[in-house]
Amino acid sequence: MKRRPRRSTAATLTALIVLAACVVVTVVAVQLIIGERPWISYSAVAGALHRTQWTNWWTAFGAVVAVVLGLCLLLAAILPGRRTVLPLAGEPDSGASRASYRSTLRAAAAGVDGVSAAKVRLGRKRVRVRVRTQRTRSDGLPEAVRTAVTHRLDEVGPAAQPAVRVAVSATRST
Repeated sequence: MKRRPRRSTAATLTALIVLAACVVVTVVAVQLIIGERPWISYSAVAGALHRTQWTNWWTAFGAVVAVVLGLCLLLAAILPGRRTVLPLAGEPDSGASRASYRSTLRAAAAGVDGVSAAKVRLGRKRVRVRVRTQRTRSDGLPEAVRTAVTHRLDEVGPAAQPAVRVAVSATRST
């Protein structure tokens, strides 16, 4: 199971832009129907567009902004996001959420003697663990944390066994 996130940011941004344009057009149309002075005059907009030249730098700037925004939205819709459910080696439809995966590895790292705090970052092929210790000498601590995290990974049973990298920082110096 490789569940990926929905593209809600790109969809929300596009929907809000289209909604704003529809609201403006609707309000102007209603104002014209009931005989009031509209917010945006069609003749003023058409006149401004007819006076604008292709060689004007504002036109080029607007085109570049539109192209960049369009490409960003297109890439956000096409490129796959991070997995929200990571596959496990057991059954084909079994998986663990990123949050639970990260918290169980953090608990394994924090359970090592001498570790005061632990942070875990999940990558595609590696797990990065940063631990803090109150000890003045951290000899053997990275290996102990790596062993504990690797043991927990073996218990969880991911479909692809990631490499474990450990970084230790001491709050007290020698």
